Amino acid sequence: MTKASNIHYSAALVGFGRLATDAIAGLTDVVEAVHRQIASPSRGAEPPWAQGSAAGTTARVYDSIRGVARLVDGGLAKLAPLASPPDGRRLSPAHEAVVAALNGVVGDYLARTLNPLAISMCLRRRGQLLEIERHALQATIPQVTGKVLLLVHGLCLNDLQWKRKGHDHGVALGLALGYTPVYLHYNTGVHVSENGRLLAGLLETVFHQWPVPVEELAIIGHSMGGLVSRSAYYYGKVAVHHWPRHLRRLMFLGTPHHGVPLERLGNWVNTTLEVSPYSVPFARLGKIRSAGITDMRYGNLLEDDWKGRDRFASAGDLRAPQPLPPGVQSYTIAATKRHAKGSPGLDLFGDGLVPVNSALGRHRNPGMNLQFSESHQWIGHGMNHWDLLSHPAAYDQIRRWFGLQS
Repeated sequence: MTKASNIHYSAALVGFGRLATDAIAGLTDVVEAVHRQIASPSRGAEPPWAQGSAAGTTARVYDSIRGVARLVDGGLAKLAPLASPPDGRRLSPAHEAVVAALNGVVGDYLARTLNPLAISMCLRRRGQLLEIERHALQATIPQVTGKVLLLVHGLCLNDLQWKRKGHDHGVALGLALGYTPVYLHYNTGVHVSENGRLLAGLLETVFHQWPVPVEELAIIGHSMGGLVSRSAYYYGKVAVHHWPRHLRRLMFLGTPHHGVPLERLGNWVNTTLEVSPYSVPFARLGKIRSAGITDMRYGNLLEDDWKGRDRFASAGDLRAPQPLPPGVQSYTIAATKRHAKGSPGLDLFGDGLVPVNSALGRHRNPGMNLQFSESHQWIGHGMNHWDLLSHPAAYDQIRRWFGLQS
């Protein structure tokens, strides 16, 4: 596990500085592009009144802005050690929440540019990094059991946010049924398939280093976390890992198995902006959103779902069907802000983000249906996407399902 998994103040200062610098430079590019379009709307030669402006004098102004940004970046890097607390304290939960949100929005960029704010995948408990080594795990988790419960958070969130309104599904299931909960911490802005591969390898290491024999592995995925879990199972099977054979339960909370309409709408708006030469520069802002977010358009799981394609292009659902893991007890929970009246399956925005049908794995193409059995589906009425983390009725249903014998 890398030390970058726990971000400290000094690294955060450098990271935020770089991100601010990159944002200045990026917005400068957009403004300059608008200037060029206004000054020379045609593809031909610049009009006489514009000569020496965007391509000349003002170009030097734009370059100066970028130069200042680079100087600011260098200055922040020098100041970072002075700003770090002497005891090397980690970021507060509030700061970690901000970093997690940034990773969700531009996490692929942070990783690509080696920004210290990029989250490295790891397992944590109570926000503390777990060293995946047998003796270290035994020392860190003294009452470890063979029933391993992995909790995988959703887009723009982190592992600490499983605790909401004083409740944590992992802790509650540990006390009630003897599971040992561990929490994945990861960069939600990179492709789901990339996180799936990483998680598959991490779980194989956990399987071999767990202090006691693994009797059962169970996974709860909230939102994007469910997609990452399904992806991990696929890549674990491809790599002939041992852990998939011990996966007994896979539970999805508000997982967009077939995507979210808000991302499809965002992609349509972005495509529309590219129609006019005056709005084309602004379309770049829409293309800031991460690979993780664009994977949510249709619920991409695998590299083949996106590789070789422009992820911002207007295209339909190109995924190949991926069934639920055979032999694994798979359960899904959807939420709708509506109460019991009406048909929740027709609720386009469901819990405010994920439609009910998407969360239940239903698709108008029969080959894409995930075929959850009726007894393995549940709809929480009068709930939003985040209520699935803490609502007593949602936990009661999870508890009942986990109490069933495999």
